[in-house]
Amino acid sequence: MTFPPLREELRGLLPYGAPQLPIDEVPVQLNVNENPYGPSDACVADIASAVAVAAATLNRYPDREFTELRAALAAYLSGDTSASVGPEQVWAANGSNEVMLQLLQAFGGPGRLALSFAPTYSMYPEYARDTVTEWVEGRREDDFTLDLDRARALVEERRPSVVLLPSPNNPTGTALAPEAVTVLCDAVGDGLVVVDEAYGEFRRDGTPSALDLLPTHRNLVVTRTMSKAFALAGGRLGYLAAHPAICDAIRVVRLPYHLSAVTQATALAALRHAPELLARVDDLRKERDATVDWLRDRGHDVADSDANFVLFGTFADRHAVWQGLLDRGVLIREVGPSGWLRVSVGTPEEMGAFREALVHVTEEQR
Repeated sequence: MTFPPLREELRGLLPYGAPQLPIDEVPVQLNVNENPYGPSDACVADIASAVAVAAATLNRYPDREFTELRAALAAYLSGDTSASVGPEQVWAANGSNEVMLQLLQAFGGPGRLALSFAPTYSMYPEYARDTVTEWVEGRREDDFTLDLDRARALVEERRPSVVLLPSPNNPTGTALAPEAVTVLCDAVGDGLVVVDEAYGEFRRDGTPSALDLLPTHRNLVVTRTMSKAFALAGGRLGYLAAHPAICDAIRVVRLPYHLSAVTQATALAALRHAPELLARVDDLRKERDATVDWLRDRGHDVADSDANFVLFGTFADRHAVWQGLLDRGVLIREVGPSGWLRVSVGTPEEMGAFREALVHVTEEQR
């Protein structure tokens, strides 16, 4: 046996991660879909006060069931759906990444499979790998939508225990039609359909949330995060809404006291400032739509986006374009289908720097 005794299927693999470069070297960083606007001064003060209170009791374990936080998250979600969400329907963990991993720990595993439709979030197959769950990928159409007949047929053929559907999709930004959720919830039988709405707050007017369908499908799970709309990427708080039996099942696989008292206090403080934090979402949506229009006016292919990022292309040598932007102090993401690039939506000044750099790079390559 080779030391260390790593699982054979993990040997030679590199850990997940987008490039992280010093801000003084690359001043415009638009590659990991962060919110460019930090929490307000009032929110920062509230977080600091709440954490100070929590710090006085750090000799004790935190509330294992994070009861107050579940109630606050349920109240927030109930305001974003036609259905009422109760605390018993909410589960939270350290980022929506851990929520997804816990779902596959509980409902995947040896002899079971998880399924999604490419292009899709690149971490999904890693969750499957880490939980020894078989991974199956269908394909999206050229416009990144789902052919529902083909999607249903694949689900009925493979019988996954978990279907993972990001909406808006990462890396494309496209949202699922509500009928797609219904079709796949019906097709999967007793399996779960997980609609990953990490970017749900950024969806365009008229694009519904899968939360509306929770009362209709007991096997539907809708995940969210506070990393994006709440400008809390450093806080690491993701959560889901689902049937109470699903939340109870996840409790079996969660680690003891997995949400620290500091995390709970931080998230509760941010939720108290939801209106002011979410006001920035409208600004980012406008900047996103303006970016889509500008890119299309320049002759680029652009995927419709309901997220805080834009996928655009296509380039014969996308890496050269990516490198050219980086050389000019603008970092975006080389991800998605061949020939495409993804830019996160930043401040107007950051997007202006992106546009200027892209014009120079593309003109040089003609």
